[in-house]
Amino acid sequence: MDYWAKPGLDRRQTLLLYPTLDDCISDDHPVRMLDEILQACDWSTWEAEYHGSRGQPPIPPRVMAGAILYGLMRRIRSSRQLEYACGHHFDFLWLVEGRSIDHDTFCKFRTRFKEPLKKLFKQIGRLAMQLGLIQLVEVAFDGTRVKANASRFHTWTAAKVEATLSELEQQAARLLDEAEVDDASASGENAKPLSPELADPAQRREKLLAALAQLRVADKARKRDGVDPQRTPAQIAPADPEARLMPNKEGGYAPNYTPTAAVDGANGMIVDCAVIDVPKENGVFLESMDRIAENFERSPLRAMADTAMGTIANLEGMETRNIDFYTPVESPSPEPGNPALREEPRLPVAEADWSKLPRNSHKKLDKSCFLYDEAANCYYCPLGKILKYYHPRKRQRIGGRITLWTYRCRECANCPLASACLGSKCKRGRTVSRDGSEPLRAKMAAKLNTAEGRHIYHRRFHLAETPFAVLKGAMGIRQFLLRGLEKVRTEWRWACTAYNLKKLASALVALRASATASPVPNGN
Repeated sequence: MDYWAKPGLDRRQTLLLYPTLDDCISDDHPVRMLDEILQACDWSTWEAEYHGSRGQPPIPPRVMAGAILYGLMRRIRSSRQLEYACGHHFDFLWLVEGRSIDHDTFCKFRTRFKEPLKKLFKQIGRLAMQLGLIQLVEVAFDGTRVKANASRFHTWTAAKVEATLSELEQQAARLLDEAEVDDASASGENAKPLSPELADPAQRREKLLAALAQLRVADKARKRDGVDPQRTPAQIAPADPEARLMPNKEGGYAPNYTPTAAVDGANGMIVDCAVIDVPKENGVFLESMDRIAENFERSPLRAMADTAMGTIANLEGMETRNIDFYTPVESPSPEPGNPALREEPRLPVAEADWSKLPRNSHKKLDKSCFLYDEAANCYYCPLGKILKYYHPRKRQRIGGRITLWTYRCRECANCPLASACLGSKCKRGRTVSRDGSEPLRAKMAAKLNTAEGRHIYHRRFHLAETPFAVLKGAMGIRQFLLRGLEKVRTEWRWACTAYNLKKLASALVALRASATASPVPNGN
């Protein structure tokens, strides 16, 4: 008696009634819901990209996009892996209806439909909004770091490129001399053609010159931001010059991009996504809010973001957009618990409380120890001395130049707090500076100091970080496959669209299961 189970089907057996592709996929398989959602979308803008009458009959864009999106949902990203899956995995075979799609077709399709992909992302968001899955009551914004498709150990600086250009010019001159000698020794049809090595240095020279121009622009930008380009010069990766060297989440530096996402608070769906080539995403925060308003025809009622978003432009922009904004800021005014907070600023802080006055990073009295009088346009120090308006000055900050209004105290001589207040280079009295954002920052700090404000902002951590955890951990988006900022933006949008489709499909399955389980009301 044979112990082992018999095979379900003989490989060489000819069958009269063979199971169909549809029989191979269960009724509750996720690929069915994905296909149903995609069939409900409008693909006219995609189809308009095709000629319609010449060449081989093309594969419908719905099928191509479906395979790419389903692949992302299944952690399959590369074109070759997609090609294999479409030929060997029953769920992919069912989705593409048995079509044979090679990796080159997938590769070209992935980057061809940049604008139609934006419209598909918008369609899925609108559908989710109709179902109540997106409500725009609150939105959390954040960015992350994803590695570029370039080596972290091979980078160029302007000095290195200039040295390489010098070597290349010497090599080209030598090759040209050899070509002239060959031409002189040959005659007529026996003359040797131009050496292929001459063309290669010319192409390399063009690439190096473009990189040098980019590095010089980057060095000037670093100088404007207060960074010495001689000590820390700008660097680019030859494989992807548009990527920027940024700190990695796991430590060290590498060519990276900064993807961003705005997440709706109702069900955690992404309502806006973008990619930038700078470490700080505060410069695109308002653009994200505007795109949400454009795509969904209304702005979110509330938005939360991390500390980096608390810039002057963002605070003012959210005020004008009438969006309830929550972001941690350093309060320019004394907060509860600070002895400098007193009803009469002309009265000094009690000597017993001097040790409790907050210090800054230089171990001197912090700016929050000084009270501002808006009516008199002056500050009062912890001892009640006045700091009068001195003069405005321009200062460079990341993102541009700002105006600082300076206030100086003329009564610092023989002050008992001088050693705790004045720096070693301060000879003419303590100064305090103020910029145009301080009233907004004071208002924001007061809002986040309330129990309600802290509770609202605490929700940001889960909302903003969860999509990045899924995209990186479950979908494998830890390094981009494509190169160049525009292609990387398209790749990130594919991933965010797949993320939303996955959540939408799960929500629809749950809604249908709930509707099926609900008892039918008795007509009597």
